[in-house]
Amino acid sequence: MQKLHKLIDQIEGLTTLDDVCQKTAGWVMRATRCDTVKNALSGTWLGHALHPILTDLPIGAWAMASLVDVTAGKDGARAARGLVGAGLLAALPAAASGASDWSDTYGGSQRLGFVHAAGNGAATVVQAASWVARRRGRHCTGAALSGLGLGLTVGAAYLGGHLTLVQGIGVSHTAFQEPVTDWTDVAAATALSDDIPLRVTADGVPVVLVRHDGDLYALSATCTHAGGPLDEGEIVGDGCIRCPWHGSEFRLADGEATRGPASVDEPAWEVKVDDGRVYVRSATA
Repeated sequence: MQKLHKLIDQIEGLTTLDDVCQKTAGWVMRATRCDTVKNALSGTWLGHALHPILTDLPIGAWAMASLVDVTAGKDGARAARGLVGAGLLAALPAAASGASDWSDTYGGSQRLGFVHAAGNGAATVVQAASWVARRRGRHCTGAALSGLGLGLTVGAAYLGGHLTLVQGIGVSHTAFQEPVTDWTDVAAATALSDDIPLRVTADGVPVVLVRHDGDLYALSATCTHAGGPLDEGEIVGDGCIRCPWHGSEFRLADGEATRGPASVDEPAWEVKVDDGRVYVRSATA
């Protein structure tokens, strides 16, 4: 286990990858700058990151192809070839959603994500070679290539799991905020100016206050996507606030994510003004 951790540390420290990572990320950002494309690939419409769901499809198909190879041999050749082909088709949207998510990372996480993607790319090429071999009737060669490709996929999946479960990439950064059930005094009403976000704290939880079109709104100030400070963002569109880090947008009225890369809504807060003071509490209260 320590050897694996050291290997990951070494990958994260490969600064020689920075140039290719930054250029590739730039290409992906340009390809996904349209709101519709970004929202579709991020899973904003789903309320959940899309990439982890899509990766189950090629991994599952290729794993079952190898299982059929082992248990049915040549009798299962046609079924195994179909599974390999299904995995290849499913790999395309999985790669697109992963590239979109990866383009918003940086530093060691971006380097590790690049190697993760390279491993999956290599696995896909090997599986494509397997499909061609099977198509030509070379079942044993196809089965061997599928086994090799599955091994590469497992290795890449380990790196992906490290990014998600250890580094928290793609995990909501407000998931563990405790709700504040009591009305909490956070600011003077005079401290607020129209469409200028104000950061306050309610029982240790950062909150952003915004006065917009005469109404007062409050959301958690930590962007669910990557922890960016929403209070440093700007008010855009039809009553939304944009995160300054990656451009995620949330509706002030209820915190709904309206533009990716965020896929999880921002926690909304109830707000009231009493005797010139602004009070907030969690909307879940």
